[in-house]
Amino acid sequence: MFTAQDRERIRTELLQAARADARLSGGAITGSAAAGREDAWSDIDLAFGVVEAMRMPEVLADWTSRMVDRYEAVHHVDVVHGAWVYRVFLLASTLQVDLAFAPSAEFGARAPTFRLVFGKAAELQHATPLRAEGLIGYAWLYALHVRSALARGRLWQAEYMVSAVRDHVLALACARLGLPEREGRGMDQLPTDVTSALEPALVGRLANDDIVRAFRAATEALVAEVERVDRALARRLATTLRELSGQRID
Repeated sequence: MFTAQDRERIRTELLQAARADARLSGGAITGSAAAGREDAWSDIDLAFGVVEAMRMPEVLADWTSRMVDRYEAVHHVDVVHGAWVYRVFLLASTLQVDLAFAPSAEFGARAPTFRLVFGKAAELQHATPLRAEGLIGYAWLYALHVRSALARGRLWQAEYMVSAVRDHVLALACARLGLPEREGRGMDQLPTDVTSALEPALVGRLANDDIVRAFRAATEALVAEVERVDRALARRLATTLRELSGQRID
């Protein structure tokens, strides 16, 4: 297990190496450290601008070698968003290190959690959070798949889809209350009247009755959350969603 001192040492060393890399136009601390919210479990999030876009593969390869040779990275995965490449490393110590690279023209703050450490950053529009309408649409889409998975006897798929409905309801509540809706980051800050309604939507065991019970709870919570966001839409969706989950309509 890594320590906070290990994390700080590695971050400092990486930033020093980045300053010395002439191929990089700037470097920034991002994520929880940029917002002053680090705790014992936080990872390292850094972002770098690359002077010449055509050298991105070379830069990625060199920095990957650095992470493997000096910091015992055991694996990595890429998350690509537009011109940005987020290379996420898992170290043997269980520390996660996220190194983001973008062409210098697109290197800048995509969110408030961005603190420039050296070099220059472009003025960018912050990434737009998911809109409520999109979250609602995905929630009812997953609900459709719960029904079909149950009808086909695919219990693992049905459980997956119920969880997706529940998680999109929680994300919708986060968006409504101005909390981060991605990756569950704001869910633990939601009021108990929201989260308690979704506890019955947790699937306790892989059995048809349990999944149906959780599905009905997730559907009811979805209707309630849509009501808070768009009453007219809630009225249009409520009967169909409840029929979908097998609830009796009065």
